[in-house]
Amino acid sequence: MSPGRALDGMERARWELAAMAGRLRSLEARLVEERRLAETYRRERDRERKRADRLLGFGPVSALRNPVRAVLHRWRGRNRGGARPPAGPGYAPVATARPPVHLYVVIGMDAAGLRDVVLTLRQRLLVSPDHRPVVMTDCAAAEAGGDHSVLLEYLPDRVTWEKHRPDRSWEDVFSERLSRLYRDHDTVRTIIVDRAKPPTLAELLR
Repeated sequence: MSPGRALDGMERARWELAAMAGRLRSLEARLVEERRLAETYRRERDRERKRADRLLGFGPVSALRNPVRAVLHRWRGRNRGGARPPAGPGYAPVATARPPVHLYVVIGMDAAGLRDVVLTLRQRLLVSPDHRPVVMTDCAAAEAGGDHSVLLEYLPDRVTWEKHRPDRSWEDVFSERLSRLYRDHDTVRTIIVDRAKPPTLAELLR
């Protein structure tokens, strides 16, 4: 194995470790957020339960016979202006499911190679639009173009970063940017693209 290929292997291993670290940061942040939301929902549930108890308390006899009618009767008494009662759970709007996001990490590739990768991803979506690609690249010449099916996220390359910010490790910045992309796009899969052997359409369809 040549020294250049060995170096590429070491760089790829560092990128994969940074990607894992970013993913862990994203999962930890999501866990904290879900715990916060769970506590918020618990307090909201308790408030609604107390409110329902107060509403039912105005008509104990009718509430025992028909609790739904008793609640609606009380609600109409507070809203004489003709407003309709809120829709039930069966009428809640259904959110349109969006395809999952796959993050493609393309580091150390020139503009021509990046264009080829993006073109291959767009062809992949034409065959099977089962995910939304986000490409993180350090190519300063990256151009999104008119087709927004592939989102490009720019990260300064190592040389540029170390020239302007030698006080902070590029790997840390790389990991933090990955973590933010995981969080912002709710990424479910990460693909490290080999600059020496970019994936073909057939490989992306596997």
